[in-house]
Amino acid sequence: MELRTPRGRRTLLTVVLFLLTGAGVWALPASTPTSVLPNAAGSLKLAVIGDNGTGKGPQFELASQMAALRQQFPFDLVVMVGDNFYGSQSPADLENKFARPYKPLLDAGVVFQAALGNHDDVSTIHYPRINMGGQRYYTYTRGSVRFVVLDSNVLDATQLTWAENTLRAASEPWKIAYFHHPLYCNAGRHGSNVDLRVRLEPLLLKYGVQAVFSGHDHIYERLKPQNGIHYFVVGSSGQLRKGDLRPSPATAAGFDQDQAFMAVEIAADRLYFQAISRTGQTVDAGELARLTRSGT
Repeated sequence: MELRTPRGRRTLLTVVLFLLTGAGVWALPASTPTSVLPNAAGSLKLAVIGDNGTGKGPQFELASQMAALRQQFPFDLVVMVGDNFYGSQSPADLENKFARPYKPLLDAGVVFQAALGNHDDVSTIHYPRINMGGQRYYTYTRGSVRFVVLDSNVLDATQLTWAENTLRAASEPWKIAYFHHPLYCNAGRHGSNVDLRVRLEPLLLKYGVQAVFSGHDHIYERLKPQNGIHYFVVGSSGQLRKGDLRPSPATAAGFDQDQAFMAVEIAADRLYFQAISRTGQTVDAGELARLTRSGT
């Protein structure tokens, strides 16, 4: 699977926008985010957030950057990789920690599709604004993409069977999975969940999943392709563990100095991505090609 910066576009990546060191990647001064994505007509446009539900200032500030980006890049879907809510989760808390920070996006008709994190009360699967439909795990499609949303808190045999049946039946060219705990990650606090990887990765490989989004560690990291799959950790959209990234040879890019989210665009056989900080700076961007594996 090849990785390139968007064709025909200059990005700050070519002049080393970030410094990848043991201390992480340092952001530039605050600004309004600028899209470096193709923004093609008819493409699938979405954002990815994780570990966001604090109800505190940085969550609101990052949400403002998301709303500002949408003025240029009109995404209508937000993928949430878990820890949607921290602390108490009464009906009033859900409004304060979700509906208030994302009100401009919700008012614009943007749809949020959540996975459960370890801090989420299971009852939140019934909260209508995150569109889980009362299910701990579920699937949906957007255009040419099949999304498979898993509950990595309790990956039991029943869920694994459901995931295999769902992936086997999927006919869409793109298959994207997302769940809370990362199979690969180089953060100091948690890092890779190897037990989960042993149980889940064979299914992802067998049925041709091309990309996986997770959170849990409060950083942003893009891994080099692992067995052909691109893994992204987006766990700092509300909570941040500054300086927690421990880059390894498997780290393609990372950012642990401020909150961040991702913008993603899928057009034909290309997936474009851009990671944006709370101050509006692009801290990672690029392009990957859809890989077709035998048997998928």
